[in-house]
Amino acid sequence: MKEKARWLVIFFCFLAIAVNYIDRANLAVAAPHIMKDLGIGPAGMGLLLSGFFWTYAVMQLPFGWFVDRIGARIALPLAVGWWSVFTAATAVASGFAAMFGCRLMLGAGEAGAYPSCAKLVSQWFARDERALATSIYDSGSRTGSALSLPIVAAIIGAFGWRASFAITGVLGLVWIAGWLALYREPAAHAAFATRKAAAAQTEAHAQPAGPAIRWSTLFRYRTVWGMMFGFFCLNFVIYFFITWFPSYLVDVRGFSLKSLGTLGVLPAIASIPGGWFGGWLSDALVRRGWSATAARKTCIVGGMLLSSVITLTAVVPGVYEMLALFAVAYGSLAAAAASIWSLPADVAPTPQHVASLAGIQNFASNLAGIALTTFTGVMLQMTKGSFTIPLVVAGVFCVLGAASYLFVVGRVEPLNAKRDDAIDEQVYARHI
Repeated sequence: MKEKARWLVIFFCFLAIAVNYIDRANLAVAAPHIMKDLGIGPAGMGLLLSGFFWTYAVMQLPFGWFVDRIGARIALPLAVGWWSVFTAATAVASGFAAMFGCRLMLGAGEAGAYPSCAKLVSQWFARDERALATSIYDSGSRTGSALSLPIVAAIIGAFGWRASFAITGVLGLVWIAGWLALYREPAAHAAFATRKAAAAQTEAHAQPAGPAIRWSTLFRYRTVWGMMFGFFCLNFVIYFFITWFPSYLVDVRGFSLKSLGTLGVLPAIASIPGGWFGGWLSDALVRRGWSATAARKTCIVGGMLLSSVITLTAVVPGVYEMLALFAVAYGSLAAAAASIWSLPADVAPTPQHVASLAGIQNFASNLAGIALTTFTGVMLQMTKGSFTIPLVVAGVFCVLGAASYLFVVGRVEPLNAKRDDAIDEQVYARHI
């Protein structure tokens, strides 16, 4: 497959993330029907929507370590198979407890997706290509979110909400068959002898190899904590689109099931080119001679500040003005995310820590899923269905996230990789 092999890998990553988000977002689309069928209130649905994130967040930590040890070729299909089984199992849930259990198990499996994809990008792409490659596979999240609205809405309309989980659960099994048939490690492809692929391998070997730093020592670095908090802030806003956004359109803006599957997908669709632009711009700045620090932070901070316009959706009366603001916010967040997901490969002390760092930052970011879904559900219960407070708080988190990446995250370069038991106080103080 030569040079095309690298982009085929990214395409498979894109498909895996798209399926990932269809499977996690179908509950949000089906929420009004499930609430009516099973007698679940807003607070209970908020807990159901958050259940996925409890295990998804916690399992990021061991899954990142696991991917670094056995490789993404095996770890990624294992993750896809696990979450697909429990997506389908949700179709037979007869009550709150069974459905909550399926969501917990779904989250545990989906935790392997992003650390695996980040690892694959670090293996196949050089620094000045990583943000674009990352933006392509990460756009699978917006594609999956966008597709989940019309696809799941159509399935629910024709066969009921239970069929939506059974049918979407099969998608992952089809992906696994294609991946196992086509994927080979980088060294097995002639493409890896080309200039750009060889550059990626050269960069990887330029960093110290071997057990130079323990997994736990990664938490000593200020940059890692800045990445964790900044990503928490970004995902606090993004997860509104994946969880409560359909309910907002139906309950507050009066959308029907049909309009939910048409107009409702516009912000997610707009975010796809937004993410690609952010990835392209970040890499273009590096190629123009900007430091990785300046290039990545410019795109992240600018994107997060612009996304704070989400707060204005609480006060604009028109439907199209509201959708335009949501589109700008979602697109800006996607543009920032391309550089955010490039950071693990950019700052990892060795190639053996890329997926671990990806898992660590994604662990923190998905605590936001728990916070956002639960907080919004409680606010709806207290304010009799008003989304004003959640939308205002989302805008505040956009600004806080930008500040974290600007002031807490340090230089975008490999972290010091000395053994943690030999780090002298001056070196330690300079990095945390």
